[in-house]
Amino acid sequence: MKSYHILSRTVLALTLVLALAAPAAAGGTFTLSSPQLKNGGTMGLDQVFNAFGCTGKNISPELVWSNPPAGTKSFALTIYDPDAPTGSGWWHWVVSDIPASARSLSLDASARKALPAGSVESLTDFGTPGYGGACPPPGDKPHRYIITLYALSVDHLGITPQTLPAMAGFSRYGKVLGTASLEVTYSR
Repeated sequence: MKSYHILSRTVLALTLVLALAAPAAAGGTFTLSSPQLKNGGTMGLDQVFNAFGCTGKNISPELVWSNPPAGTKSFALTIYDPDAPTGSGWWHWVVSDIPASARSLSLDASARKALPAGSVESLTDFGTPGYGGACPPPGDKPHRYIITLYALSVDHLGITPQTLPAMAGFSRYGKVLGTASLEVTYSR
């Protein structure tokens, strides 16, 4: 009888664990990846800026994501360098209102104007909307470039091409259901 109770409790505990784990496994983890940028790797010259002494190609990377949180109504994307010698970092790309149905941004989507319909590129710290690649000061330590995709609870943030990066961040506040990110470095 004692072994029956132990077996019953074990089966009950296992059933409970599986029942609780099933919803999480079904949705999976919200992830972001790029064929050009490997998490923890170094940025190649294709994604480096082509001005300020940098000689890259300034091509926005292809980005692919999966398993957004339930209730996602749109996405926003940022590329940010917290190591820029400005006191506030440097915003390299700010995109809002990416439709919830999107699961990728194509290679060079910024320059080709090939973002998903309805997406809005707003101002970066280069002073213009659109992708601006890495360009740290020569001889500086490797800078980190944090690419973050935000799953949002709203369809639109009210962002325009002239919205400042800080205001875009403020507009996302309280609407983020989840984030997926990757980080690369670059120095020259």
